[in-house]
Amino acid sequence: MNKTILYVIIGLVVVGGVFYVFNNSDKNEQGDSLSNYKDAEYIIDGKPVKLRDGISEAEAAPGSASKIVTKYFGNEVSTDLNNDGRKDEVFLLTQSTGGSGTFFYVVAALNTKNGWVGSQGYLLGDRIAPQTTELSQNPDHKNVVVVNYVGQADGHAMSDQPSDGKSVWLKFDKESLQFGEVVQNFEGEVDPDAMTLEMKSWTWEKTTYNNDTELAPEDKGAFVLTLKGDGRFSATTDCNMMNGSYEAKDNQITFGNNIAMTRKFCEGSQEQEFSNMLIEAQSYFFTDKGELVFDLKLDRGSSVFR
Repeated sequence: MNKTILYVIIGLVVVGGVFYVFNNSDKNEQGDSLSNYKDAEYIIDGKPVKLRDGISEAEAAPGSASKIVTKYFGNEVSTDLNNDGRKDEVFLLTQSTGGSGTFFYVVAALNTKNGWVGSQGYLLGDRIAPQTTELSQNPDHKNVVVVNYVGQADGHAMSDQPSDGKSVWLKFDKESLQFGEVVQNFEGEVDPDAMTLEMKSWTWEKTTYNNDTELAPEDKGAFVLTLKGDGRFSATTDCNMMNGSYEAKDNQITFGNNIAMTRKFCEGSQEQEFSNMLIEAQSYFFTDKGELVFDLKLDRGSSVFR
């Protein structure tokens, strides 16, 4: 009788153990992608990239042997970006597109109740040497992330060894899921001759027309323009993302009419005005306040970016 009871107890333990393993295995299969930000989806240069265990591989073109490889790099910092009581993650991704360059991006992963939600990537540069990612200690900079890295010195080729220490201060916008650059306080004036179109991402501040009217973004900080050295540009608006080509020479600038953008509808968006403003740009200059100014065609007015 005692042996029978013992066998029954052993059987129940075995059955319970099997049920526990299968039950937790099922939970893992359903929940892993929600519990790990290295499996989330991020937007890199306007295109979605789905990581799996911190890596993504995609064809550079249909049928091409070249791969676009996106990888988790690290340099994490944890903070509550959207004030929901949950710790979110900010870290770096790298992306290689089949050439010699390796591009570094800052991304955020929001820890929501339904799983991790990835952000748009903020381009740091090509073939840089990341150092640290940390939170700003300035009491006026709540949840501002400081990314420190070593890049190529001014006037040096991208193939040269990184040697110039740099820092960028980034603030996350929970609505657009993107980073915007925080302009640092400085004493005195900047040198306009030392400024370039590619030196940073530019945030649209306002456009003043020659009929004494002014247009400013209602969603301050939403319109961010990035001008790349290869003649391409990308921008975020209060609704969509856009990209296209531009030409700049001798302080003259023209944006191509074939601007591509995502197609989300947002009532009251100012992105059409922003797009028209880019197409109307004719020349540019920098100010000693660190501003980029576009003069519009036919002397219609000017647009200010910081």
